[in-house]
Amino acid sequence: MRHENNKEDFHSRVYTNRPAYADLDSPEKFEAILGIIGTHLRWHPNAICSYSGGSDSDIMIDLIETARQLFGLPEVKYCFFNTGLEMQATKDHVKAVAEKYGVEITEYRPKKNIVLATREYGIPFISKIVSSAMETVQKKELPFSIREEYDNAEDKAKIRQELRERYPKSEQGINFLCCCNSAGEHRPNIQLVIDSSPYLYEFMKENPCDFKISAKCCDYCKKQVAHSVQAKYEMIITGERRDEGGMRSVPKAEDANGTMCFYETSNGQFRFKPLYYVSDKDKAWYKERFGIRYSDAYEVYGLERTGCCGCSISSRAVEDLEKIRPYEPNVVKAAWNIFGDSYRYRQKYNKFKQKKQLEAEQIAGQMNITDFPEVLP
Repeated sequence: MRHENNKEDFHSRVYTNRPAYADLDSPEKFEAILGIIGTHLRWHPNAICSYSGGSDSDIMIDLIETARQLFGLPEVKYCFFNTGLEMQATKDHVKAVAEKYGVEITEYRPKKNIVLATREYGIPFISKIVSSAMETVQKKELPFSIREEYDNAEDKAKIRQELRERYPKSEQGINFLCCCNSAGEHRPNIQLVIDSSPYLYEFMKENPCDFKISAKCCDYCKKQVAHSVQAKYEMIITGERRDEGGMRSVPKAEDANGTMCFYETSNGQFRFKPLYYVSDKDKAWYKERFGIRYSDAYEVYGLERTGCCGCSISSRAVEDLEKIRPYEPNVVKAAWNIFGDSYRYRQKYNKFKQKKQLEAEQIAGQMNITDFPEVLP
């Protein structure tokens, strides 16, 4: 699309491949989604759906079971992956939902639980993107100074190649710190680089991290067990939504074989995300219209999201744990024992960021005043 300034705005496939129903009002949108669910379940009846006990999953299972009744479709297999750190409210809710719809939600546990996984590989910090990149930075011992080397180089492609040769098998970490792609092209505004988090580069350079960072706990506690369980099914249904942001809003290579909400994977399975274009507003409408009751984690504790309990990726993790504490103090204690180093480092980063933002505002204010010398004394 081209504007009057003749500059082109480029958008990811999240927007360019946006289906027509994504922009409908909530009632019409959910009517469309019911039809889409019915169609895909008819085409791919050997389906399994991941149910987490969270609010997205509650909307999704209600839609699936409604579609099944409307179109006379066979049962869907549901699975719940227990990481080893789950609120009792979530576990109780999973049982209650299974009884409500008359379905079986099978619980699966990983071979390596969250305690063992984090001890071996490290703990998340800020996001999965940051955590994965920082794992490479730490393992390959990449110095933060490569950022200055890249920034000061006139030939970006040449210095990028030199860094590749100096630090082999470190592509993700180099791109992350230097805010570029593998060709050396400057890419400061994408999610995959350190500058996507304001002042994070400056903070981590001045305050080196003294604990291992990694997002592998998610791989071992959820993804691996999920892949094992889902391997025999033709279609895998998940409750991912674009509005959640992070990696869930980043197009994947497989999307070329379909759409953002339905595509075929390289192994011949189909991935179906019926809620992908459901907004927070849509969710609120559906909950009110159909009387959906979320788990006590939402309705009693007051959480806005659940996900992996206490996961240090969440910016609200510490705040949420305080909401949980009166009801489940042992879960809170366990979360601090697992993720505490990341919580404290995040709090330190937040203070650093606030200070830098205040300094930037003060400098901008001073510059504005000097632009109008007539108002100066």
